[in-house]
Amino acid sequence: MKKLISVLVLAWMGICATQAAKSYDNPDTIVVAQDGSGEFQTISEAVEVCRAFMEYHKVIYIKKGVYCEKLVIPSWLTNIELCGEDAETTILTHNDHANMVYPNTKMKLSTFRTYTLKIEGSDITIKNLTIENNAPRRGQAVALHTEGDRIKLVNCRLLGHQDTVYTGVGNTRIVFNGCYIEGTTDFIFGPSTAWFEKCHIHSKSNSYITAASTPKGIKWGYVFNQCKLTADEGVTKVYLGRPWRPYAYTLFMQCELGKHIVPAGWKEWSNKENVTTTTYAEYKNYGPGANTDKRVEWSRQLTDKEAKQVTIEEVMNQWDDALAL
Repeated sequence: MKKLISVLVLAWMGICATQAAKSYDNPDTIVVAQDGSGEFQTISEAVEVCRAFMEYHKVIYIKKGVYCEKLVIPSWLTNIELCGEDAETTILTHNDHANMVYPNTKMKLSTFRTYTLKIEGSDITIKNLTIENNAPRRGQAVALHTEGDRIKLVNCRLLGHQDTVYTGVGNTRIVFNGCYIEGTTDFIFGPSTAWFEKCHIHSKSNSYITAASTPKGIKWGYVFNQCKLTADEGVTKVYLGRPWRPYAYTLFMQCELGKHIVPAGWKEWSNKENVTTTTYAEYKNYGPGANTDKRVEWSRQLTDKEAKQVTIEEVMNQWDDALAL
């Protein structure tokens, strides 16, 4: 009898779970609110009820609050939009860092497991949200880790120290539109193709902004268009980037470069041969850090003709609504 009751209970629970999932199989907005005024109190719960491979657009609206979660949007979820009520006060935060040790082991967490938000799915949009890794400065600590294709971040704040943003898979496309990104060392890094439109890039220490690892055969890496580069008070020696891998591509065009950008502009990594195959370029930047007279010899300035070819349509490979809000 006890066995029969257990089977019936499990069956009933399965039916309830299925019905609950089906109730969200529609384009209606899901609301997340810590005060209980929405359908869920955590973002993770809302993501969990979304149907795999949706053909419709699904919005998860997140009310103001500090959500202490380590969140994954899995590969089987598409067409999801996380929309915060307000970027300043809708905060997703976690505090893993690379030098943390797994419980009961001597194994360190490593960089690639430290994310606060990991996006494995494609056609994902994040709006009006702060994504933060608030770990102390004890090593790499990723706030945003992307692996999917056609990912958009609009009016978001990406906060951390070392390795804040990891664009993790080559030949995937990401757009950062009107975002604030801060960090210390290599705080925008990885192999993806990414377009940064009118973003605010803020350095918190004397170090490097980008560390692209664009794969061989991929035409575009990181393109910063009309962005503003600033730094903390006392930060006076920041490089635009250095090549993490041999075919790294990074371009800053029509950007405002603060006085913290060093005259050399760019720096080689440990393997100095990498600079022979990289593309590190600028076009019509301005501001106290934009003087190119003392730039490293392996960087270059685009001509007007070359710059005309650098459009978001070209870089994003005909992703038509890449800048659509």
